[in-house]
Amino acid sequence: MTRTAIYGLGGMTAAGALSLGLAAGGIVTDPVMLTGGLFAVLALGGGILARRIVSVQSGTEHQRSMLAESFDAGLMGRMITASDGTVVQANSVFRTWVGAGPEGASGSASALFDMLRRRFDHDPEMAARFRRLADSARQGRADWAELVPGPGGTRGPNDAAGSGAWSLIRVMPLAGTGGLAKWVIEDISDRKDVEQRLRDEQENLSDFMNHAPVGFYSVDHDGRFLFANATLAAWLDCSAADLVCGGVSLHDVLAEPARGSRHSPFAGDESRGEVTMKSLKGRRFQASIAQTTVASPDGRSLRTRSVVRDLTPERDWREALHRSEQRFQSFFEDAPIGIALINDDGTLAECNDAFLTMIGRPSRSILGCPLAELFSPGERTSILARLDQGKIGSGMIAPFEVNLRTQGREKKMAQLYARRLAGSPGEADPSGSSSGSGMILHFIDLTEQKSLEAQFAQSQKMQAIGQLAGGVAHDFNNLLTAMIGFCDLLLLRHKPGDQSFSDIMQIKQNANRAANLVRQLLAFSRQQTLQPRILNITDVLAELSNLLRRLIGENIELKMVHGRDLGLIKVDQGQLEQVIINLAVNARDAMSGGGRLTIQTSNVSTNEPTRREHEEMPPGEYVAIEVLDTGTGIPKENLARIFEPFFSTKEVGSGTGLGLSTVYGIVRQTGGFIFVDSAPGEGAKFTIHLPRHQAAKTAAVTAEAESEARERSAGDLTGTGTILLVEDEDAVRVFSARALRNKGYQVLEARSGEAALNLLNTESNRVDLLVSDVVMPHMDGPTLIRHVRDKRPDMKVIFISGYTEDKFRDQIDAGEHIHFLPKPFSLKQLAGKVKEVLRDG
Repeated sequence: MTRTAIYGLGGMTAAGALSLGLAAGGIVTDPVMLTGGLFAVLALGGGILARRIVSVQSGTEHQRSMLAESFDAGLMGRMITASDGTVVQANSVFRTWVGAGPEGASGSASALFDMLRRRFDHDPEMAARFRRLADSARQGRADWAELVPGPGGTRGPNDAAGSGAWSLIRVMPLAGTGGLAKWVIEDISDRKDVEQRLRDEQENLSDFMNHAPVGFYSVDHDGRFLFANATLAAWLDCSAADLVCGGVSLHDVLAEPARGSRHSPFAGDESRGEVTMKSLKGRRFQASIAQTTVASPDGRSLRTRSVVRDLTPERDWREALHRSEQRFQSFFEDAPIGIALINDDGTLAECNDAFLTMIGRPSRSILGCPLAELFSPGERTSILARLDQGKIGSGMIAPFEVNLRTQGREKKMAQLYARRLAGSPGEADPSGSSSGSGMILHFIDLTEQKSLEAQFAQSQKMQAIGQLAGGVAHDFNNLLTAMIGFCDLLLLRHKPGDQSFSDIMQIKQNANRAANLVRQLLAFSRQQTLQPRILNITDVLAELSNLLRRLIGENIELKMVHGRDLGLIKVDQGQLEQVIINLAVNARDAMSGGGRLTIQTSNVSTNEPTRREHEEMPPGEYVAIEVLDTGTGIPKENLARIFEPFFSTKEVGSGTGLGLSTVYGIVRQTGGFIFVDSAPGEGAKFTIHLPRHQAAKTAAVTAEAESEARERSAGDLTGTGTILLVEDEDAVRVFSARALRNKGYQVLEARSGEAALNLLNTESNRVDLLVSDVVMPHMDGPTLIRHVRDKRPDMKVIFISGYTEDKFRDQIDAGEHIHFLPKPFSLKQLAGKVKEVLRDG
């Protein structure tokens, strides 16, 4: 039951009588200044309700001042409103808060309520909250709300521009006062800031937990999910709510138990291991789980704290790294060039197989050895100095050539590229110095390249010598033709019993010896004239065996081993015999104390190119002739030069040095190949491969029979007819003209092609045969023939030259039938050739 007591102080008017009803609650003492100088002190405490109204209308000024200060005290704004919303009283904090001046200034008490309302008009939600508070005050209900001025709303003078100052506004009806309500306004901006920071931190934590690159979860003792973050849910193809609220347990997402630990929700205080997890859609992936348990005070396990890592990216990364390492290892090991890594101290740290092959080492036992040991002693200092330069600055070194020492002490040339390893500890500091660093070295084997360069230079030298020899031989052939020819003319007048006969024969014999020397020069330069025939090598060797036995002497055994079913070859028999004789003589000189010379033949078929020394023999069918001796052998340094012209290991005056070079030239001009195998003290083996001729044996017999018949019919060299002789060498022309006239022919002479054409213009119908040199000034032989054939297509032609027929054959139209007589020639050879052409044409 509510009891009301009114206590008067110094009297009270009827209008000033006011009863205040206080609700029970905690202790609150709040003096309220009423109109007419009345104060009410409201006391509430401990469930005891008391009312006390004190009339201070006639009180002392001191009492009035104390009560006013009590109403204004504190940091909260206070306001008393009547039921119609008018402000009965407001303290100074409230007036300041709404932007009104002190009491009595503009902004009277009646306007204070509107000023408070306008603070929240610009935000519909805040305006609605304020209206609710106002309605509660009118209806006598206690209420509270948290409000903040909206954009454009009226702010208090202490509010920062643009700030949102939060306020807690409480409305409390004053019972028994006829509808009065007390408003208390408290600034809660600091509390709101703290709450916002807490919310932000919670959101950040939630964002971190949900979007971390690992999964987080917590399960109870039965494996039911109590918490799961979004990352784990995404891995399991569901949402976090599906795991926590969807009845999914940990066992539902484990495809296999953990490796290395018993994985259950509570395997111990701490557990970790790898498991195979499966998503709700059946996708499996490897995961690593680490967890701890949370226990109650009595030791019961309540939940887990678990962290999950999806091992798929790590596995993919490791597999990619492994593949990358394998690719690098394959690149390193299978590289066609030598690669070596050296440590700071210059020792070998690693190398590939190509480098081991280059230096002739079978294994990596060389690792840890000083790199300097692989270089020639004379180069070590300079090479190491250049490598040291690569340890500073850019780390690059210009490539340079080095000589490597192999295990067999064989030298190999290599191009060396060096670079400091990126990120090595010895990279240069700003001063340019370096404390040393590892380096990577690339070695490109130049041995074969250098050998090919030397071979090319040698071939160029051989070609130059060959061209020189060919030119010299051509000039010599002109001289020898005249010498031999005039000897033949003299011999026509001097019979064997004549005093001058022997002198003339000596001149002719020496001229023929000179001609043989010229043929050797031409053979070396591959410019000699060959007369190839289809032969059986067995027959050639059988005919040659007696001569070979006489050449090699009695202290050397000659052994012939003939292959079965040998193919035919097409060669110049005389030149082939010279090859065999030269090889036999060289073998004899290598076996001064006696020995055995073996010549054996065989058929050889190759499907792949055969590379030996600087030659490459194409695949095909060959007849092989091997000449083996048991002599002293050939040193390795001489093998590369064995076929060079004028190279000889014999004493001065014991040989010309043209023997093997001539052999090489003859074999190569025939289309064959010659190789040599030898070692000191083991003898030597020369192998000749001649292309196998595919024509039938009957063709060889027929050609040989025709040649023999032609030679028998050449006994009578006389003839008739008119011959136009064109030769720029006077001696050759004079001899040839006298020789042909001696045999009954009429001869017209011309010193040049132009002179020959002039003669043909006047004597065209009389000329039966044209005999012309090939190489002449102004107009050469082939050009002359083209002009002659324009007028006389049927003109018979014989070319005479110190060069081979191949030299000019490409200058003659295909189908042109032209005969050839090589220089030097004798009277008999010239007359025989002329008679043959005039007769057979």
